[in-house]
Amino acid sequence: MSTPLPMLLEEDEGPLGALYGHLARPNPQWDCAVIGEGLAVFMGPDAYVTPSWYPSKAEHGKVGPTWNYTAVQVSGPVEFFHDADRLLEVVSRLTQRHEADRTSSWVLTDAPENFISAQLRGIVGIRMPVTKIAGKRKMSQNRSQADRHGVRAGLAVRQRMHDPAVAEMVPD
Repeated sequence: MSTPLPMLLEEDEGPLGALYGHLARPNPQWDCAVIGEGLAVFMGPDAYVTPSWYPSKAEHGKVGPTWNYTAVQVSGPVEFFHDADRLLEVVSRLTQRHEADRTSSWVLTDAPENFISAQLRGIVGIRMPVTKIAGKRKMSQNRSQADRHGVRAGLAVRQRMHDPAVAEMVPD
């Protein structure tokens, strides 16, 4: 079972840091007996690559579609917690991070204290000390230089959500 969650990295906790987040109390994942390690997957920019962008399609036709992506997997033992003060700290830090680019940021004190307390009772905190980090990046590096140029040009024209970022990551 997996749940997409916003996570914070506390770099000063242990050699690789610790991840913090929270999930809804009704989510059955927190109530599972966790034995061993948890896994957090962080996806970077990704995009579909049509073989029509490859000059080699016209040369020999031995091409097919693919997906370019970046991802990092982080693992470690998982601890769930219910302490209101710890939960408040995690929620406050997550809010600060995601409101940081707003001119008029929302802060927890904008809401009534009893509302925030009720919201905290509806979540469970998660802490995962990081013991292992593994990354993977597939950005058409297996293709010829001409095909990679075709991919970058195709992404520049198509302009779907992650296309500009993926185009920058495709090697020359």
